[in-house]
Amino acid sequence: MSIPTMQLTHRYADFLETLAEAATNAIMPHFRTSHHVENKIDGGFDPVTIADKAGETAMRQLINAQYPDHGILGEEHGPENLDAENVWVLDPIDGTRSFITGLPTWGTLIGLTTDNRPSLGMMAQPYVGEYYAGDCTTAVYKGPIGTRTLKTRPCDTLADAVMFTTTPALFTETERAAYDAIEADVKLARYGTDCYGYCMVANGFADLVIESGLQAYDIVALIPIIEGAGGIVTNWTGGSAADGGQILASGDPRLHDIVLKRLTSSAA
Repeated sequence: MSIPTMQLTHRYADFLETLAEAATNAIMPHFRTSHHVENKIDGGFDPVTIADKAGETAMRQLINAQYPDHGILGEEHGPENLDAENVWVLDPIDGTRSFITGLPTWGTLIGLTTDNRPSLGMMAQPYVGEYYAGDCTTAVYKGPIGTRTLKTRPCDTLADAVMFTTTPALFTETERAAYDAIEADVKLARYGTDCYGYCMVANGFADLVIESGLQAYDIVALIPIIEGAGGIVTNWTGGSAADGGQILASGDPRLHDIVLKRLTSSAA
């Protein structure tokens, strides 16, 4: 694996490649194979697989071995040392529903917070061989179409905007009303994107992602990528998105302001 992290200035950028490779080796033997799927909740469906657990375990082992003073917040195995200056925020398979149905729109999210602020992140999709990484000032891509610096595209009106959400079922009744009104005004809306939607904003192929009910491990890794490409990520009141919740990501800060005004009334 060769990821263009040398273009990033963050001191731990190279370690992203090490973590992504370890997660890939643990996860890929299980993709598009028959394996048991567990449900983590009662009264709904929140799937987890052996691949989720193995991918996170592999990354945790490397972090604990190389940086034992760092903290870890992972989806599958809980928190460690969250008072540390540097905390790794891990989602081994963001988009487990896609994973278990054979779709390649899942990704491994590896984020780092420094002094409680997202500072470094990667989305790795080893099946298609795409890697997105950012450090809040620069964002880079490597994949089948080559290597390049990421840049969001200008878009200052909803009428010209392409918008993603994983599913409108994420929203409460009040949130859904606000979301539907915005969707009615955009040029195109697409569902089922999970982490890929955010990377397409950073890549200049889309303009907005609106979601709700996210956890920190769903978003921390993506913030430095979008910000590094020139975009912005906040909650629905304009505050930090690092803890998850109601999320708005935009490629153009002008568009972000327009949408934020329409979401604020539905913000928790």
